[in-house]
Amino acid sequence: MKRGFYTIMAAQFCSSLADNALLIAAIALLREAESPDWMTPLLKFSFVLSYVVLAAFVGAFADSRPKGRVMLWTNMIKIAGCATMFFGAHPLAAYALVGLGAAAYSPAKYGILTELLPPEKLVAANGWIEGTTVSSIILGVVVGGALVSVKISTLLLAFDLPGVDTGIDSPAESAICVVAFLYLAAAAINFGIPDTGARYPRQHTNPFKLIADFAHCNRVLWADKLGQISLAVTTLFWAAGATLQFIVLAWAESALGLNLSQGAMLQSVVAVGIALGAAWAAARVPLRKSLCVLPVGTAMGFGVIALSLINRSILPAGGWTVGGMTFEWALVISSALLLAVGVMAGYFVVPMNALLQHRGHVLMSAGHSIAVQNFNENLGVLTMLCVYAALVKLDLPVTVVITVFGLFVAAAMQMVIRRHQQNQREHDAMALIPDGHS
Repeated sequence: MKRGFYTIMAAQFCSSLADNALLIAAIALLREAESPDWMTPLLKFSFVLSYVVLAAFVGAFADSRPKGRVMLWTNMIKIAGCATMFFGAHPLAAYALVGLGAAAYSPAKYGILTELLPPEKLVAANGWIEGTTVSSIILGVVVGGALVSVKISTLLLAFDLPGVDTGIDSPAESAICVVAFLYLAAAAINFGIPDTGARYPRQHTNPFKLIADFAHCNRVLWADKLGQISLAVTTLFWAAGATLQFIVLAWAESALGLNLSQGAMLQSVVAVGIALGAAWAAARVPLRKSLCVLPVGTAMGFGVIALSLINRSILPAGGWTVGGMTFEWALVISSALLLAVGVMAGYFVVPMNALLQHRGHVLMSAGHSIAVQNFNENLGVLTMLCVYAALVKLDLPVTVVITVFGLFVAAAMQMVIRRHQQNQREHDAMALIPDGHS
């Protein structure tokens, strides 16, 4: 890999780490304000809304100037969102501003990979990027959970500057201050991202032309025999993953009796699994064989359903003792299952992401293809989060929600597999990938 690739990874790590730590801090703010439970998933809704609303514009913006510079500017927007949350803006509005920065950041982050690297390195590059992103999610939720915990927040709130009233009065506010420094670190790294020298034709500035151009790119990618399959899978993955974040927190509280900080730690187990699965896929799955991983997505759906069977009250007492420490069986079994779900998710999404980027780069520009991808994936996220919020509003048991969620994922993956089989019968779709792209 080229040296600039590792700089991109470092910038992505810090920025995503801050995003996920801030999510936990925002949840803590909502709970401090005694907001209704259905409002919690709307935090993620407000974050990803910009991905959908601005999809027609961010691709052109990313292609209009060096992508490293775009990543710097958009990271500054995230810093502004973090600051507004600290100074009293509603968490939904402030996190929406952070999402605005993230929506413009994403086409530059992924688009620069196709500019910097040859197609045969895209699966490995995506494995590294997804592994880095998921590692930042792991550490982000752990850091966020730790910052709002009683022990750490007490230490932070005890810190004071002589003669200065910081106005920091709650665990959530102290957590937000720490997150702000993470965003500043990401901004500093952005300065080191190289200019690849890639330049595209002058981009439209007329919003109606941009929307028409985006709609055309969206149709082209969905009409492509490989693009439609990989886009459907990545859309399902990110929609399911965003919803699973909140399902795990609710389930951990209901079935295992864990608080927000402890639930965030357990949630990170899924992210560990995704990182492992992503690394496994990067090492073992060439681009030409990427669609062989589709059945793993179906298995993941059934793995989620199995969560509904785990409850502290029905499992035997005692646990697994390691090095003098005892981990009760409920936590051991649930952690193992969540890890397995994460491994399956990472293993099947990385090849799909690489395939989608390759087809997008062939059919259109890097920025436009990533914008189309973000639009579809986050439209799926918005839809599933709304459904989840409605189920919470109806006071359905979390076990029922988990079962419905898992069945949907498994059924949707089966539909995608059948569509791919139909495409193969009508035309050898995999022939669209030259033998050299392996």
